[in-house]
Amino acid sequence: MPENFSLKETKPNIGGGRVSGGREKLTSSFDLVEVTHFLFVRVVKARDLACSNATVGGGVCHPFVEIKIGNYKGSTKYLEMNKPNPEWNQVFAFTKDRIQSLSVEITVREKEFVNDEFIGKIAIDMSDIPTRVPPDSPLAPQWYKLEAEANSSVGELMLILWFGTQADEVFIDAWHSDVASVSGDSITNTRSKVYLSPRLWYLRVNIIEAQDLVVPGDKNRIPEVYVKAALGNVKLRTRVSADKSLNPRWNEDLMFVAAEPFYDHLVLTVVDKNNEEEISLGRCMVHLSEAYIRWLPESVSAKWYNVEGGGDVVEELKFASKLNMRISLDGGYHVFDESVDCSSDYRATFKGLWPPAIGVLELGIIGASVLVPMKSRDGRETTDAYCVAKYGPKWARTRTVVNSFSPKWNEQYTWEVYDPYTVLIIGIFDNCHLNGEKGPNPKDPSIGKLRIRLSTLSTNRVYTYSYPLIALQPSGVKKMGEIQLALRFTSPSYTSLLAAYARPLFPKMHYIHPLSVYQLDSLRQQAIGILCSRLSSAEPPLRTEVTGCMLDAGYQLWSPRKAKANTERLIDAVHVITEAWKWFDTIKKWNNPAANVLVIVLYLIVVFYPSLVLPTLLIYCFLIGIWQYRKRPRDPTHGDIKLSLADSTNAEEWDEEFDTFPSSKQGDVLRMRYDRLRSMAGKVMVMVGDLATQGERLTALWSWQDPVASAIFLAFCVMAAVVFCSGLVPPRCILVMVGLFVMRPPSFGIDIPCAPQNVFGRLPTKTDCML
Repeated sequence: MPENFSLKETKPNIGGGRVSGGREKLTSSFDLVEVTHFLFVRVVKARDLACSNATVGGGVCHPFVEIKIGNYKGSTKYLEMNKPNPEWNQVFAFTKDRIQSLSVEITVREKEFVNDEFIGKIAIDMSDIPTRVPPDSPLAPQWYKLEAEANSSVGELMLILWFGTQADEVFIDAWHSDVASVSGDSITNTRSKVYLSPRLWYLRVNIIEAQDLVVPGDKNRIPEVYVKAALGNVKLRTRVSADKSLNPRWNEDLMFVAAEPFYDHLVLTVVDKNNEEEISLGRCMVHLSEAYIRWLPESVSAKWYNVEGGGDVVEELKFASKLNMRISLDGGYHVFDESVDCSSDYRATFKGLWPPAIGVLELGIIGASVLVPMKSRDGRETTDAYCVAKYGPKWARTRTVVNSFSPKWNEQYTWEVYDPYTVLIIGIFDNCHLNGEKGPNPKDPSIGKLRIRLSTLSTNRVYTYSYPLIALQPSGVKKMGEIQLALRFTSPSYTSLLAAYARPLFPKMHYIHPLSVYQLDSLRQQAIGILCSRLSSAEPPLRTEVTGCMLDAGYQLWSPRKAKANTERLIDAVHVITEAWKWFDTIKKWNNPAANVLVIVLYLIVVFYPSLVLPTLLIYCFLIGIWQYRKRPRDPTHGDIKLSLADSTNAEEWDEEFDTFPSSKQGDVLRMRYDRLRSMAGKVMVMVGDLATQGERLTALWSWQDPVASAIFLAFCVMAAVVFCSGLVPPRCILVMVGLFVMRPPSFGIDIPCAPQNVFGRLPTKTDCML
């Protein structure tokens, strides 16, 4: 039975049952998720503990607190101290639905090598624990006396216990009973967090010229000088200067991506290319805080920078060589870390250029179901799933639900929206940084990813759907499970929403000083590298493989499947034109005389009443739009395996798509793939050539490459102008004759090309000049 990759509408019990996919407006900050109740226990500190090792002689005590509720048990970190007043300030969260005990046992112990020594304990009945509902203020902690086995006082423990929900402020940083099997050091990797991408800038380095360079060795040799620029791990270089002198000129731009805060210096090295040897003539370092911040299309003043410390210059220089450069942080651009067509943000780097927000995007990540096993632990297949959502510079990561194929997160996140043409990206991953993972550097594999474009959503409506998690693997397309989401795009002002459609999509600098496609691609790879580095150093880290997957780092790699899919998309895009041509071809064949007569009558009306043409077209478009309204899509967009040709790709093509770059294949496999690539590229080459040929024939009408054809065309232009100007034959009559001739019944003529088509088909093209 084939897998079902369709979208399913769900009816979760969100907002206390008040939201069911309609247009309800609720005020709760967690109205898009199912309410989950927890028992929270905050262990603050202790005093006057009777630690056996904390003697007057300065012994070290290792106290810790253990919380036990039924089969669930959590413990604080143990402290090394020589005083009996430790402070932990840790919070524990136990899912209320899974609690099967009538009391909470809290025990204080001292860490020992063999058996932990018991100090004292507290037992609190569940019925005595209060309930707190935010935004109520947090409950005040209380001191509880610890009781030993001999009913003697062994100190006091400050605690606070309460029942709450995931809306509680401590929910994110709390230890959860679901991760009781995770080791202490790995607990951090299970917590939900919000990350912010660093602000990215385009750094433009315009290297103009150098002055007073000192070239060691042969003084008569003509230097071949270029400049290398490095920012972090990215290295670029200019061309070799055409001025073969000690004062070379370049006037060349090099562009980098820089991230705040600016840790790296811009390092420029002047290099002399002496045959195969490269000789450093000196370098200079520029801190990015000295760069000019440019957010308008204005020129930047050039400055002279000293070039010092040539690596091969032995003698001490009495004066420094100089570099004349313009260095600017171009904040008028948007730095793309995502693909241009599927971006979640188009704002400029400079905040003063940001448009006002037009609304709010709210996402409720409810849970997932029927996830596939991703790894094996203790001889049992399991999955430890967490979800990541990205919109603009804000990344949201849910907590990890351990050992579950149907995890429940019920976490809600909010973003400000500045443009409706943006895309929300959601991915689900398996956490491989808990217990028992093998390998020196395990990676979190992707379970699935989806995109939702905001412009396809109705405003102020709650969407509750189960999205299929589709993964492309070397064996083919596979459904990895489903994820349940609740989504709402709220725009308080419809006028602001309409105004956003009228604004340019990109900042003004992209139109005034556009960057080439190759520049944008190179700069995007730099931006992805920076984000992977910065986010992987957070705590807990958002790892490189996760960031790269969310940003589609390998989108530009060759795939025969994508090539075929894009070709099909191109054919569908011109489907209207081809269908119109086919329809007109049937009209010319007079298969339906009634339709032909109607078309001729409409044509004559257009000719004799041209003022009705535009209103008729507009009314026709309006009626078509009204007719198509009943067929409008009701569901959000999601991954389409048929559009992507994922259901019709063979195994060899899948193997090619997942091949490494550079390829790990050899011999006949590479030869076969190269031949197939040549075949597909040959078809594209012929199609582009045919389009170019038609354009060249059009320009050849007056280029006199074919003197006879050009003379015929010019003579026709003169005769037509004389006829129209003389008034002997009205232009309408000419149009009627041409139209009736084209739409004549087949019985009145042979279905062969007419004279103008024959002349046009004989016009010369540049194909003859191709080698």
